[in-house]
Amino acid sequence: MPLVKHLSSIISISKPLEKEINAISKKLSFVKGQVIINVDERCEQLFFVERGLLRGYYFDEDKEITNWFSQEEEFATCFYSFIASKPSFEIIQALEDCELIQLNYSSLQNLYTKFPETERIGRIITENYYIKLEERILNLQFKTAKERYQKLTSSKPSLLQRASLGQIASYLGITQETLSRIRSEI
Repeated sequence: MPLVKHLSSIISISKPLEKEINAISKKLSFVKGQVIINVDERCEQLFFVERGLLRGYYFDEDKEITNWFSQEEEFATCFYSFIASKPSFEIIQALEDCELIQLNYSSLQNLYTKFPETERIGRIITENYYIKLEERILNLQFKTAKERYQKLTSSKPSLLQRASLGQIASYLGITQETLSRIRSEI
């Protein structure tokens, strides 16, 4: 299973732990455009993307703002809702047909208790999420639109073919017109 393989790159996964992960995880399929989590729903799931592309977004007045993208071998959730057990302020949507592995919050908490080594996995995944969040905030505050676009093209080049220009522009914190101008300059 790709999830176990991915987790094995973080820590050594014993056979009993692998069996437990397989028992508590659920494989789900979503079609392009399908909403997986909606605003004001509690997000009690952590998703691992086997195939496809997800985005997290919210509305600012009537404008969609893309907050994040998750593609193959990445995790996705509405982290605030997932951790705080409160309604989500964002929407998770499949931008392509997706194959996801789902872990429920309560099952994950039981896994941490039953296999204490899994807390290390959770810590490392959370640390990586925090680093990406901090980099995103710093980029939005201190980098030019052109620098943000260039960073995106070097770190996730496939997004340019997989997400719409409007979604990419909102993720970068710029208008679609500014994105078009930057793309024509490069």
